[in-house]
Amino acid sequence: MDIRNIAIIAHVDHGKTTLVDQLLRQSGSFRENQAVAERAMDSNDIERERGITILAKATSVEWKGTRINIVDTPGHADFGGEVERILSMVDGVCLLVDAAEGPMPQTKFVTSKALALGLRPIVVLNKVDKPAAEPDDVLNDVFDLFANLGANDEQLDFPHVYASGIGGWADATLDGPRKDMSALFDLIVQHVKAPKQIARAAEPFQMLATTLGADAFLGRLLTGRVEAGSAKAGDTLKALSRDGERLEQFRISKIMAFRGLTQTPIDMAEAGDIVTIAGMSKATVADTLCAMEVDTALPSQPIDPPTISVTFGINDSPLAGTDGKKVQSRVIRERLMREAEVNVAIKVEDTPGGEAFVVSGRGELQMGVLIENMRREGFELSISRPRVIFREEDGQRMEPIEEVIIDVDDEYTGVVIEKLTGERKGDLVDMRPAGVGKTRIIAHVPARGLIGYQGEFMTDTRGNGVLNRIFHGWAPYKGAIQGRRQGVLISMENGVSVAYALWNLEERGKMFIGAQEQLYTGMIIGEHSRDNDLEVNPLKGKKLTNVRASGTDEAVRLTPPVRMSLEEAIAYINDDELVEVTPKNIRLRKRYLDPHERKRQARAEG
Repeated sequence: MDIRNIAIIAHVDHGKTTLVDQLLRQSGSFRENQAVAERAMDSNDIERERGITILAKATSVEWKGTRINIVDTPGHADFGGEVERILSMVDGVCLLVDAAEGPMPQTKFVTSKALALGLRPIVVLNKVDKPAAEPDDVLNDVFDLFANLGANDEQLDFPHVYASGIGGWADATLDGPRKDMSALFDLIVQHVKAPKQIARAAEPFQMLATTLGADAFLGRLLTGRVEAGSAKAGDTLKALSRDGERLEQFRISKIMAFRGLTQTPIDMAEAGDIVTIAGMSKATVADTLCAMEVDTALPSQPIDPPTISVTFGINDSPLAGTDGKKVQSRVIRERLMREAEVNVAIKVEDTPGGEAFVVSGRGELQMGVLIENMRREGFELSISRPRVIFREEDGQRMEPIEEVIIDVDDEYTGVVIEKLTGERKGDLVDMRPAGVGKTRIIAHVPARGLIGYQGEFMTDTRGNGVLNRIFHGWAPYKGAIQGRRQGVLISMENGVSVAYALWNLEERGKMFIGAQEQLYTGMIIGEHSRDNDLEVNPLKGKKLTNVRASGTDEAVRLTPPVRMSLEEAIAYINDDELVEVTPKNIRLRKRYLDPHERKRQARAEG
């Protein structure tokens, strides 16, 4: 059977997973009466909740005698480690672009990786049935994007189709019949080349591992494309590291391939196909699985370096262990090391005390997803404020710069530009009308300046702005950037919060907690209206007397507290504060709970 391997690239929310749903349905991968969840490729709970793709996943469909292996790639740059590995398995890419929004930052990120690998693109102009769609203008923007990213003549001569993922159709022309996806299927078969690995079918077996999984019965699972030869269950292989060092020898216990949404056992792994192999115990991502006579490891894609780091520590608050079961540093370390093994974009380092671990990665979203997964698994953690990773070049301190693309209502452009180019040390690159009373702003801003900016941005634009960001490069250090301006309200007592006390504290600032919540000394319960921290007593009840007079018993009406999401809490805290994360709660606290210890540390640092 003929094989085609293709990856689908798209910016967040441009309809990629919905389009893959339609390809699966119309190729006959589902029975007519089969119950299938919407966005079937978003298998992870967090993916479904947030509507984003985090993990790269493969599926396959059959079309007129050709098997098309389709890889769904993450749309966010924070998960770029997944993207870089997965693109090494395919021979072409399908770039999905919203016909109203046009190419966006994450489109640019993944496309640059694909073009650098020499992959031939197909452009799908999705959502052309939207009222604001401008497919011809967007097509020109895509051409300009390819040219700016250094595409060669063959890549610039790309075919395109007009489509509606939700409508289930794709056509070569804008006024086509709008019946089904057959135009896209045919284009993939004609335009994407068959894997060149097929020509090496007679050579000894070689496969580069690109994703790692686990199964309760089969153990470790490695997925990748077979680069040469063939193998069947029971064959003996060896694993080589990137440097060519021999890691282990093992016997294949099972070979599986993607057929629709399920992995099906197959008799033989053949050159060019994407398969999953079980049986190894040490081999991991970027290692080469090969026949015993092979001594050279396959080259693997270099991974972009991490740009931020976060410290994961044990939860040492008075409420530790009340929500979660996994609280020991040993258990936390094991979980982080497992994550680093699966995700090559994450690095884990031990700290001298052994009770905290420095985790480096691509961005706040990637860290937030890891922490969210861990809290759902029953972990309790204390998380520090993200810190940007600097590096030295020719004796000069360099810091990561992000390209920020913002679509905002015209009336809010002033405040957005002032914030980005003023206190956050950004440089304005471009500003132009985006139609319908909106302006598109492009700026290069230090990654430090964007930590915690998302919430402020949504407030400044009344929730109507759209901010996208992507790693741009390294630049000389731009000087100090001011952090949070307000101080915080800190509990000075252990116990349960009292409504009357919180009511009296409301004039001091906004609250993060409500009545009848468990508190402890050093816990942050609100934001002070001034720039200094203030210790308060949220347990103080009303003094009761036997005098009943007019005006004595005012009704206690509390303003609803501000409840932060995990990412908002991590971005909000200062360097001397932590986020306490448990399966049921997200609390803010001071790093040192004892007020005397806080003063001693402040004096030592000042």
